[in-house]
Amino acid sequence: MKWTVHLEGGPRRVNHAAVCVEDKIYSFGGYCSTEEYRDWAPIPVHILNTETLRWVPVNYKNTLVIPFQRYGHTAVAYGHKVYMWGGRNNAVACDKLSCFDTKTLEWSTPDVTGMVPYAKDGHSACIIKNKMYIFGGFEYLTDQYSQDVHCLDLETMQWSYVFATGSIPTHRDFHTAVAVGDRMYVFGGRGDLNSPYNSQEEVYCPDVYYLDTVKEKWVCVKATGTWPEGRRSHSAWYYGGYMYIFGGFNGNNKAHFNDLYRFSIKDNKWEYVHATGKEPCKRRRQACLPYKDKVYLFGGTSPCPHASPVNVDDPERLIDNSDLHILDYSPSLKTLSLLQVLEHDLDQSLLPRDIQIDIRMLTTPNRISRPINQAG
Repeated sequence: MKWTVHLEGGPRRVNHAAVCVEDKIYSFGGYCSTEEYRDWAPIPVHILNTETLRWVPVNYKNTLVIPFQRYGHTAVAYGHKVYMWGGRNNAVACDKLSCFDTKTLEWSTPDVTGMVPYAKDGHSACIIKNKMYIFGGFEYLTDQYSQDVHCLDLETMQWSYVFATGSIPTHRDFHTAVAVGDRMYVFGGRGDLNSPYNSQEEVYCPDVYYLDTVKEKWVCVKATGTWPEGRRSHSAWYYGGYMYIFGGFNGNNKAHFNDLYRFSIKDNKWEYVHATGKEPCKRRRQACLPYKDKVYLFGGTSPCPHASPVNVDDPERLIDNSDLHILDYSPSLKTLSLLQVLEHDLDQSLLPRDIQIDIRMLTTPNRISRPINQAG
């Protein structure tokens, strides 16, 4: 397992949502602290070609049905369509479902029935069979954290409230959820000591829960091994029988993370994972998408390493990222050879042209975002 690619210049985004459809990665919305945020602007969409590692923006032809810009939302892929729900701008939270067709690159607003969830952000969403399950988040109508589960049947477009029993996870937002068979595994997130209300006394749960969607029952897993510290705004994905966790933030000790852990679904055991190569810097609110034997990580926000605090009340200076990193579970001999050429600055002039093109692909920055002053 090795971090093989680090490219700058992609979309500079924080709290965005992303999915993988076939060999493309689609990134929706988010914000950037160095850019003017327009609440009612059409949501930006960027597409990454996993073969060439080039980002391109979607240029809309018809802006009438495009959802507004937002952050803290979720997106799931079902067939060639992407369903986006929730999130907020600086004015309102959203409870409308939007659909993005990856073949036509057009938006639609499907008609839905049933018990629609309250508008929220910081919830999680995943696909199990033909249903999108949503858990948790922060509800703006009730002004509190949620521990509710809703599901949307993507064939009938009917929302249902899931009356789950068992060891229900505490109210939380900015946790993660991954689908494994009929189960939805949940980890982390931010809650409150006076849950479900937001009294600014944050708590970070380190336990793993799963929802059995057949029995509609929650289970708190009795995990062993080396656990990751409780956190929010991290990333999670499933690969080869494990749920992987990367990065995130703990607000109680003001700690950002760039550690990598995996949780065995079979053995209920945590372990710290050391991947070789140059790891991404510490960050939160990034996106991580697995495709084949690779994981594509991009965006998020990180502590600014070159800045001094403005004053004691502002100890945390952040910088938004526009980089792309790739974690390769089984790098090929060709990939390892290319990395050796780059690491030792070997002469490339006698290499075959296709190899030279591959090297340029691994090293040429994208042009979506410009570099910014690292000093803040």
